[in-house]
Amino acid sequence: MNNKAIYIFYLLLSVLLSSCSSVYYLQVQTGTPGKEDLSPEIQSLTLINRTVDSNYYNYAEDTLQQLFYRKQFKLDTVLYDLESVDTTLKALGDLLFESGRYDIVIPENRFLYSKKNGFITKPMEWDEVDELCKTFNTNAVLALDFFRTSVATKYDSETLYDDAEDRYFRAYMATMAIQYEALFRVYDPVSKKISNSVIKDTLWWDDADLSNKTLFSRFTSVKDALIESGIAVALDYSDKISPQWKNDWRKYFDKGVQQFEVAHEYAKKSDWENALQLWLTVSEQARGKSLRSKAEYNVALAYEMLGDVNKAIEWGVKSYKTFYRPLTVEYLNILKKRKAEIDKSLLK
Repeated sequence: MNNKAIYIFYLLLSVLLSSCSSVYYLQVQTGTPGKEDLSPEIQSLTLINRTVDSNYYNYAEDTLQQLFYRKQFKLDTVLYDLESVDTTLKALGDLLFESGRYDIVIPENRFLYSKKNGFITKPMEWDEVDELCKTFNTNAVLALDFFRTSVATKYDSETLYDDAEDRYFRAYMATMAIQYEALFRVYDPVSKKISNSVIKDTLWWDDADLSNKTLFSRFTSVKDALIESGIAVALDYSDKISPQWKNDWRKYFDKGVQQFEVAHEYAKKSDWENALQLWLTVSEQARGKSLRSKAEYNVALAYEMLGDVNKAIEWGVKSYKTFYRPLTVEYLNILKKRKAEIDKSLLK
């Protein structure tokens, strides 16, 4: 290798190393909206229950179990359990808050008397919605307006033959199914729109043993099954309106000017608003194309982290046009893939 080639090699190597040293790798969480994601203007919700009436009762676990035992665990009925329906609302509040998408208020007096239209609770009057939102300082009201759990149990025994021991023995079997149905309504007082969502599914439990006493000592109680059903309702609905998160990696420029270094500290704390303002300032004031394109790239990242993928793509394209970098092309491909995933989830 001649002296000129060696010089070019080391020059390229130094440029590459300096470029890499100014790029920071950050682990982030990226989310895809739920297929029934609420309006972006709805950031906070008051959760209430409008299903409870005189049919509901807070069954004691032993009392409820004895009811089924007296029927020899062969019963098909509808049960209105107060703890089950309240568990739904509490679990839903926890899930929505943990999703990072919503702020949640569950009032102490969350059971509101409501008139029914047939089996379904009639929609709320807007005056009542406005009052609840004003009282609890939220954007909308999320109401559980219908809840039903149908419980079916079956118990049987069967005589079987064991070839190895040359003897007959009796096996005992139990099955329980809970079919749940729920109607959630989100009342938006600004647009005066109501979003309806129906949740419907069935949970199953089954087991067998050579001793019926041992079988029922470990078999899920009816009360616990009702509570599990309430949690299942909350999980199903939360999946519909909450983002689905996954861990990912992002790169951005953290060196070059003082604003980048300060913004870097904000970004590490997920304070994307303050980081965005600093990067915007650099993008407006930078004289050189290289620095301006880095700032525009970082602005794109901030917008993605703030949930605006369209804005992120817009600024990513700006960075690409200002100064070409393979890193920008790589990031634009990531953004386009994310946008496709989001669009697909919203069309489901």
